Amino acid sequence: MSLRNAPEIFDILLVEDNPGDARLAQEALKEGRMTSRLKVVVDGVEAMAYLRREGQYAGSPRPNLVLLDLNLPRKDGRQVLAEMKAEEELRRIPVVVLTTSQAEQDIMRSYDLHANCYITKPVDLDRFISVVRSIEEYWCSVVTLPPR
Repeated sequence: MSLRNAPEIFDILLVEDNPGDARLAQEALKEGRMTSRLKVVVDGVEAMAYLRREGQYAGSPRPNLVLLDLNLPRKDGRQVLAEMKAEEELRRIPVVVLTTSQAEQDIMRSYDLHANCYITKPVDLDRFISVVRSIEEYWCSVVTLPPR
């Protein structure tokens, strides 16, 4: 597998309000084979500030990928996804919905809002780590992404 299309550092924004899931994702990526840098924000308002590089995030890198939970405080993931895909500067950033919801309406709505994929979080810890590593490997080394 060629990494010629992958940036030297692959920036991932994780929008996750569950500290346990955020910690597991950090561990999975730290032990992965790719050079990923993970930034975690805990709600949709903070996610949009980060993506728009507002306030404390003015100097933040534009992420190569967003991992987005749907059920978030202040602004839920559906709203974040809708806002991202409506803004020219953000719409090309791939969004992986990573959530506990298996509801068909959430799956359909996410794809209607142009999510790049929808993954239901595994309950098993080892499986969760494996899924996060698979996401990283796929988006970092298989897919050709647009320049930031």
